[in-house]
Amino acid sequence: MGNDGGSIPKRRELVKEAARLPTSSELKATALESLTHAWSTCPISSEPLDPHNTVSDSRGRLYNYETVLRRLMPGADTNESSEERQSQEAVAFARSGIRSLKDIVKLRFSIRKDERRGEIRTCPLSMKELGASARAVYIVPCGHVFTEIIMKELLAAEESSSTDATPEKTSHCPECSDVFRVRDIVPVLPVDESDVEKCAARTEELRALGLAHNLKRDKTAGVKKKRKAAEEEGSKSHENGASGNKSTQREKKQKRDRDDISSRINNSMTAALTAKVLAEQDERNKQRKLAAVVR
Repeated sequence: MGNDGGSIPKRRELVKEAARLPTSSELKATALESLTHAWSTCPISSEPLDPHNTVSDSRGRLYNYETVLRRLMPGADTNESSEERQSQEAVAFARSGIRSLKDIVKLRFSIRKDERRGEIRTCPLSMKELGASARAVYIVPCGHVFTEIIMKELLAAEESSSTDATPEKTSHCPECSDVFRVRDIVPVLPVDESDVEKCAARTEELRALGLAHNLKRDKTAGVKKKRKAAEEEGSKSHENGASGNKSTQREKKQKRDRDDISSRINNSMTAALTAKVLAEQDERNKQRKLAAVVR
């Protein structure tokens, strides 16, 4: 290229190995690693999850309760955390969508102690370890956590003895016997698209009912409705006021026209009669307009 006897390398000489798509086993390993991290680490503070103080939002994601409280009360730990960490936590918390304690439910795990691994979260019915290797669900509002397969078996057994299998169907928590609705079974860290859509549909349904994730009354929804109603009422009042002003201005103009016509007539009797006729015409016009509106 520069008369130095060199050569220009071709692409096949630069690329030693062609790019390939990851195999199914590699994808599963990556997904398992990500799920294991989500089961063990708070996404806001990046601290290990405390099994005794774990909360979940409407999408089944897990957080440390103290971390959520700290973010809901900004400035509580300004001296303990660096500005960079504060900024990172603020961004992560904003993405969570949590706005109050009503948006979370405190989970109640069954804890089993292991000499080698410490405290392990387990299903109180099957005694199986809860984590990335086992799908789990929790009940709102009590917060007890079970394996998904156990909960499905319990509901199937109840449905076989009952004809009501709708989401409005009620059942009892096998741990504390609290009454709950089938719709209020929330998957923990859902992966399947169907579970994600189910969580989203439940959130929309509760929002329409004016309820938060923990099934308590969502006051913000009521405030928004009242604000919207007030805006609509103000708009109507403004329109009515505007129409009233227009009608008043129209009547004043007609009166000025009548007075102007009467002032141009020299005979007082004729002027009075003319003014009377014009007033009767105005009255008939008003009656016709009202009749048209009624029709």
